Amino acid sequence: MTTTVVIGGNFAGMTAALELKRKGKKEHKVIMVDKSPLFLFIPSLIWVPFGRREIKDISFRKDTILKKKGVEFMHAEALRVDTEKQIVLTDKGEVNYDHLVIATGPKVKFDVAPGIKEYAHYIGTPNGAMKTRAALEAFKNEPGDIVIGATQNAGCMGAAYEFLFNVEKWLREQHIRKKVNLYWITPETFLGHFGIDGMTGGETMLKSFMKMFNIHYRTEVGIKEVQKDKVVLSTDEVINSKFTMLMPPFVGVDFVTKSEGLKATPAGYIPVTDDYRHTELPNVWAAGIAVDVKLPFTPGKVPFSSPKTGYPSDETGKIVAENIYRVSQGKTKLKQKAWGKIPGICVMDAGKKEVIILSNSLFKPRNFAIMIPNVIFDFSKVLFEKYFLWKTKHGYSQLP
Repeated sequence: MTTTVVIGGNFAGMTAALELKRKGKKEHKVIMVDKSPLFLFIPSLIWVPFGRREIKDISFRKDTILKKKGVEFMHAEALRVDTEKQIVLTDKGEVNYDHLVIATGPKVKFDVAPGIKEYAHYIGTPNGAMKTRAALEAFKNEPGDIVIGATQNAGCMGAAYEFLFNVEKWLREQHIRKKVNLYWITPETFLGHFGIDGMTGGETMLKSFMKMFNIHYRTEVGIKEVQKDKVVLSTDEVINSKFTMLMPPFVGVDFVTKSEGLKATPAGYIPVTDDYRHTELPNVWAAGIAVDVKLPFTPGKVPFSSPKTGYPSDETGKIVAENIYRVSQGKTKLKQKAWGKIPGICVMDAGKKEVIILSNSLFKPRNFAIMIPNVIFDFSKVLFEKYFLWKTKHGYSQLP
């Protein structure tokens, strides 16, 4: 029997574990190690600050689903791995493996600039989203200027854009929009770059949104410092801010950076080939955010990264599962699909409106790319949320 240990259990890890067990059946033992027993639909965290979703609406116990599908769940924190002995060390003991899948997600680098951790809000975690909700409740009683955006080296600009437009909608609903100067700041070389070198018509569309919603914006800027009531940009411009939300950069988690045998990149990501197998360790694989993705573009004045969203994470989880299964069957031909060749499928919420983003590949060159605005309602975003939660709750990992 082949034993695979999966570290991490959200988009990439959940898919990889379920798919591998589905394919391998009794010939394959799959163990997931994760410090949280909950699956969280991270894309919907942008709605939590506004009360449109509660954390319980977008999360569920994954251990029961895994057990039902034959995957062992170890509720523990993975500390490091000995790649020579093929042992994962956790705070609950050691686990041996034949194959190791690293699907750990990111660590947030709040210290990218002074004051970000202390004075800027972050919506990428349940705790951060709930703290943001409390801050907005206080803000509406004493409104002032708002700064929203991404820092230098950030890669998750999409979520920040979504939060920006949701805040604008919320301000109007609270009847305080005229009292607020709303600012968007980004390291992108142009609006709508998204870390993928943009999409046809994207910059024009985002500029029209900014004009329509009266949002001031700054491109190609980083953060020098965040203070309690202001944001200092890399250009030395100072913007007064009563409320600030910033997306900092992601780096590799401690499990990866503390495991010297993994030979990770300086940023803490796993170097892989197009089959998501480690470039030097044939029984180590990576999926989702843990994958080292090479930039397909040259940043401008301020560095920024490429996004690692849910769809590519789900796809790489499937590819890893398929390839481990093939290896266990003695096959040498593996499935390959570079990160940048995975289709771009995303729905950007814009405050009960949305933009559907479709392309045949995430990075250029592309044969097909389109951005479709829907100014009526964000039903595609809601539908995708309901579908993905339904599919994952039932363990239907084979579905798209």
